[in-house]
Parts: sequence; structure tokens; C-alpha cells
Amino acid sequence: MSRIWKLGDNINTDVIIPGRYNVTTDRTQLAKHCLCEILPQFAQEVQPGDVVMAGHNFGCGSSREHAPAAIQANGVKVVIARSFARIFYRNAVNIGLPVLVCEEAVLASDDGQEIDVDLETGQIRNLTTGQVFQAQPLDPFVARIVEAGGIINYIKREGTLR
Repeated sequence: MSRIWKLGDNINTDVIIPGRYNVTTDRTQLAKHCLCEILPQFAQEVQPGDVVMAGHNFGCGSSREHAPAAIQANGVKVVIARSFARIFYRNAVNIGLPVLVCEEAVLASDDGQEIDVDLETGQIRNLTTGQVFQAQPLDPFVARIVEAGGIINYIKREGTLR
């Protein structure tokens, strides 16, 4: 079981990890300041396997990988949003952070509810309400990158991007 951390629309990368903390690539340090300006308790209370849910255009703003890295470093299992900024989506895949689009699940779920997400099938079960939603599962190639822990690990393991 995972807890939902619910956010709104247009959460930009500077909200995910404010620019003043982007002076390092140390994920432990990034994790400490993730979402600090809108959810000050996030870094202290998030548990491994928790899920971030958000509205439209999640991850808009700058293209740096610090934002998905900060989320991943907190042990978040997956980010589910109504839509993602394209560069955030690609950066998340590149570092191995699963991202799913499921408007229905986001609209029907609330902060703090319990959720179970099957990344292989894309099935999202809100354990609090009993509702079940279907996201488009990860593309098989993307799933292999995520399973490897990111594109660099995938290339080290496979020797290619095929």
C-alpha cells in the first residue's frame, strides 16, 4: 500500500526542487528539499513506495534532471498526473522514475488516500474508495529502462538502446 501525495496543475520544476538547492547532484541532499515550499512536511513524512499525483502539466519549467531525481530519491514509486511537461517526462524515464498518465485516477483521488499501482499493467487501485482505474501501461522499452534504474544503467546492461 502507498499513500497519495496530491498536487495541483502546473507544478513546475522550481516548485519540485527550488533553484537554490540545485547546486548539487547529491540525491540525498535534493531529497531533503523536495516540494519544500508547497509541502514542507513531504521529505520528512514520505515513505518508500508512496505515490505523487498531480494535475495537468506536471514538471513544467526548466529541463534539469534535479526535479525527478529529488522525487525518486524520496522513494516515490510513481508519479501519476493528468499530463506531464514533455521534458520532465523524458527526464523521469531517463533516471528510471515511472510516470503514468491517468486523468480519471487523479480526479477521483485525494491526498492521503491509500493506493496500489501495478506498473506492469497500468492498473491503479484506490484502496480507500475501492475504485479501479486503468492508465496506459509503460511502453515496453520505457519499462525496461525504468526496471534497469535509468537509461545509463540500461545501456551498461544491454550495451545498446535497442
